[in-house]
Amino acid sequence: MTHSSASQLAFARLLPRLYRGGQAYVGVEASLSDLSAAQAATRPDGLPHSVAGLLAHVNWWLGWMLEVVETGAAAPYPAHASVTWPEVGEADWERLKQEFYMLLARVDTHTSRPDLQSPVNHDETLGELLADFALHTAHHFGQIITVRQLIHAWPPASGGDTW
Repeated sequence: MTHSSASQLAFARLLPRLYRGGQAYVGVEASLSDLSAAQAATRPDGLPHSVAGLLAHVNWWLGWMLEVVETGAAAPYPAHASVTWPEVGEADWERLKQEFYMLLARVDTHTSRPDLQSPVNHDETLGELLADFALHTAHHFGQIITVRQLIHAWPPASGGDTW
């Protein structure tokens, strides 16, 4: 095995874990568990987003990325960030979670593809786009944990890096 193919294999093994967490940081399933719709829609004083709002934003971007990956068509980034922050409330919580898990399952089908070095969107490769959005997802899940801490809904029953 060449150094290049070994590096590609290591990246392909890491990529799914970047989306799901569970080793270097609390997994996404644990981060969303044991949260009522009312808690998910609560926006702490001084913060711009609730857990539900953060998840809606993550879902928007994962959907955008998957459209690019699955159609192979380059897509422009939105003209304004506000487009990527849909208005959501308590009634949307269950749908948002189910949508996230569906999107994550679709992402899983792409993270171990053998063509991660193929161009996919403007100057990006498939692997770069997937890694970029894995980091975006992890970034916002860190915020989800912080919001949960501020509304006294952390840790979930399954635990969460609180030893």
